[in-house]
Amino acid sequence: MSIKLVQAVIKSPAKQLSKSGTPGVLITCEHNDGSDYGKRIYQWIWWGGDPADGNIRVWAGLAGSKALLVIFMCNHCPYVKHVADQLKALSDDYMPQGLSVIAISSNDAEKYPDDSLQAMAIEKAERGYQFAYLFDESQKVAQNYAAACTPDFYLFDSEQKLAYRGQLDSSRPRSDIPVTGKDLRAAIDAVLSGQSPSEQQTPSIGCNIKWKEGNEPQYFNPQGIA
Repeated sequence: MSIKLVQAVIKSPAKQLSKSGTPGVLITCEHNDGSDYGKRIYQWIWWGGDPADGNIRVWAGLAGSKALLVIFMCNHCPYVKHVADQLKALSDDYMPQGLSVIAISSNDAEKYPDDSLQAMAIEKAERGYQFAYLFDESQKVAQNYAAACTPDFYLFDSEQKLAYRGQLDSSRPRSDIPVTGKDLRAAIDAVLSGQSPSEQQTPSIGCNIKWKEGNEPQYFNPQGIA
């Protein structure tokens, strides 16, 4: 079964994109509370600019996909840097099997210029990420998903229902545990085979999303990591 595509038209001006070399600018994403399992992912709409050729296009959905992995991440967070190679390896392994992968940076780029749209394009190119890397400038997408940290992982099944929200694996910066993607890979294997992942899901840990002043959601813990 494939993720269903909901067609849409974007009326936002293309000037929201920078020139060639930028990833997509995420315009809107309607979604029920992503913290509750079984909730459906709704509609994605964004202006896309392929970092390889700069072509501008409209994208609204995940046609032909068996599952969707949404990753909230950024460039500067040491927890993301620690797993970056595995993010590429995992996506390279599973995208040919029908997994769609979308990464989103929701950080305040004015205070954290390393997470700007332009810096994201450089990061995507240097890391060799084949997945879309989108900028949530309004931070509304992160709020709608109840995303808390970078990295934060959401895996949806073929019926567009949340099946897994947990850690990549147990490795952390400065730990002696190798980065294997064990937990997330097991969940993806289950979903792609039509099964449900284990209900024992360890939450991801990382840097807090860098909220703009006044955008801090109720669930935000200012005493969190980084």
